[in-house]
Amino acid sequence: MPRLTAIAINAVKAFGFGSPPIIPYNIEYLSVAGGGGGGSRSSGGGGAGGVLTNTFSEASTGVTLTVTVGGSGAGAGNNTELPGTNGVNTTITGISSITSTGGGGGGGNDGGGTNRNGKSGGSGGGASRAGSIGTGTGGQGNNGGLGLEGSSFNGGGGGGKGAVGGNAGASSGGVGGAGSASSITGGSVTYAGGGGGGAYTGSGGAGGSGGGGAGTAAGAGNGVNGTTNLGGGGGGSGDSPPNAGGSGGSGVVILSLPTVHYTGTTTGSPTVSTSGDNTVLTFNGSGTYVT
Repeated sequence: MPRLTAIAINAVKAFGFGSPPIIPYNIEYLSVAGGGGGGSRSSGGGGAGGVLTNTFSEASTGVTLTVTVGGSGAGAGNNTELPGTNGVNTTITGISSITSTGGGGGGGNDGGGTNRNGKSGGSGGGASRAGSIGTGTGGQGNNGGLGLEGSSFNGGGGGGKGAVGGNAGASSGGVGGAGSASSITGGSVTYAGGGGGGAYTGSGGAGGSGGGGAGTAAGAGNGVNGTTNLGGGGGGSGDSPPNAGGSGGSGVVILSLPTVHYTGTTTGSPTVSTSGDNTVLTFNGSGTYVT
């Protein structure tokens, strides 16, 4: 559909034709949920928050887009041997409803019930020992990795948007799954990496690119937190205390629309920038934009 440029709109006004016709336009979006927390003690890494990116087509004036940015999933407490908590969903409503699913928590070392299982989410949490992996949500992320049972009780890596979490090895926790890059802001940024698995034997798994926290080795302290506003999963912890899991990173919402249509009507104090002919709104917390 043809679009009027800023020059054309001003020309229409200058020649006395009054307000130009309202031309529908597109709004690109990136929605990232909060990452899952890592488990405690030789545990799985948290899965990355789910990622959705697409376009709201045929946007018109006067519509309120409401953005709710998901918070991080908490890592499991010191020496609890429990799994991490899932990250919180991110939503956009107004033109249509979009929900990115929070990342799954990584499995803990406790053998009771299902505690060793990675939790399902946007991307799934890694398993501890012989637990089951957490599964990712289709189109949003990937599965977590397997833990290792036997003489080496190492945790699997959490899944990332771009890749599954790595399986634990005999001498290391599984690596976090890689995230995925987006250029919606005008420069390339990688989001939603999985957390690395913690280790009983050897080294913790590296966090996935895009904000995944690293897992730690025995005696090396707590799992590393995922990066704020990238939706990365938290790292699993090593065997010896302190061995709390790392917390996931919070999510983000980014909107990009033609500057000629930008109204400036917002709440929640998004960061406003430009990229070419577009204005870019980055919501690191919840808020609204009125088209």
